[in-house]
Amino acid sequence: MTERIIITATINDEETQFMADMRDSLLDALRERIGLTGTKEGCNNGNCGACAVIMDGRLVNSCCVMAAEVEGSEITTVEGLAEADGLTPLQEAFLEEAALQCGICTPGFLVASKALLDVNPHPSEHEIRFWLAGNLCRCTGYDKIIRAVQKAAAQRGA
Repeated sequence: MTERIIITATINDEETQFMADMRDSLLDALRERIGLTGTKEGCNNGNCGACAVIMDGRLVNSCCVMAAEVEGSEITTVEGLAEADGLTPLQEAFLEEAALQCGICTPGFLVASKALLDVNPHPSEHEIRFWLAGNLCRCTGYDKIIRAVQKAAAQRGA
């Protein structure tokens, strides 16, 4: 029998309280306890980036963070990226540049790209490739994803 704990965190700008097992990862909690299934499980060991979320302003792989660690934290998942009136310029750029295919890695790439643009609004191609090196895609290839991030950065203005 595993011990259950109650955790309170701000998830996608909403204070959220949920119950989790002591052994739950943040990924488990997001998907199975809270119902935010946009964050995907890929490798479940921190190598693919499919489960990337922003925790207190830092990009993290949610499979490597215990749910108990997020008490009092602010979490942004892929569901929290969209704006009330529609997709963000970053999401639009991913669609326009066809920077997605099967969709397993796309949430992680979107969250990682947002985290990059938050700290570096005008990254070089090298900086984008370096930042996204922790995200793996087996379908689309990286050039379309890089172009999408460049396009979103350009739309923010020079």
